[in-house]
Amino acid sequence: MRLGIDWGGTKMEIIALEETGTEIYRKRVATPRDDYKGCIETVADLVSAAEAETGQTGTVGLGIPGSLSPGTGLVKNANSTWMNGMPLDKDLEARLGRPVRIENDANCLAVSEATDGAGAGAHVVHAIIIGTGSGSGIAIDGKAHRGANGIAGEWGAIPVPWMTADEFPGPESWTGHRGAIDRWCSGTGFQLDYQERAGELLKGDEIMARKRASEPQAIAAYEAYVHRLARALAMAANLLDPDVFVLGGGMSNIDELYDDLAAAMAPYIFSDVYEVPIRKARHGDSSGVRGAAWLWNT
Repeated sequence: MRLGIDWGGTKMEIIALEETGTEIYRKRVATPRDDYKGCIETVADLVSAAEAETGQTGTVGLGIPGSLSPGTGLVKNANSTWMNGMPLDKDLEARLGRPVRIENDANCLAVSEATDGAGAGAHVVHAIIIGTGSGSGIAIDGKAHRGANGIAGEWGAIPVPWMTADEFPGPESWTGHRGAIDRWCSGTGFQLDYQERAGELLKGDEIMARKRASEPQAIAAYEAYVHRLARALAMAANLLDPDVFVLGGGMSNIDELYDDLAAAMAPYIFSDVYEVPIRKARHGDSSGVRGAAWLWNT
């Protein structure tokens, strides 16, 4: 049995998978925000509950909204800021009494989709989260690719490339860079862009309903979003040239994206031929937690 845990900013979830990938247990609880020790105990409680319910002992994989520094071994770049600077793997291993594997949550998405999802069988899978924020992860032959410094796939901190004159320098972002992909290519960015145009803060699906009803501000916000995301994907294509892009997060549920992104990317691809599929994550919101479990798929 493989146990996967998704440590999110608002919820923590555990899943138990059989070797075939069949789900046999799942539980979700609220994240103890700003309470590192409380989060450690919550992970321990989730593992205990899963093992008590299934009658089995499992390996433990954890997806976090940050990564472990290869230099210090401490968590860095986590938007759940109370885990930054902490020896999370060592603390969890001491509490659980067994080894733990930890990866960035976007890497877990990539591993999940490369194992038995929309990128199954592909050599290189680039998974993109377009939800509250925007991050990405890379899986090569089904395994997470961290990079030499643990920053592979950290595209959220990069400014959207090929900015137009009216876009430059772009809005501020928590990453410290203006016009960052995390700010403009996330669902939050889509909402804020519409708010600037229409003076109203709506959810993404509400904006899309207005776009489908031909509201000019919603159409403009959607078209701007597509072109910004397309430029970010084209940059990734020129650098990585993956076999498949997989989209996860709330914005990945917008069906029009899969019709519109390829054409919007084309002017920025440095090749005469470019045919790489852009697919929706097969496991949806479950992909991150499933990928955490598959970290032990060696």
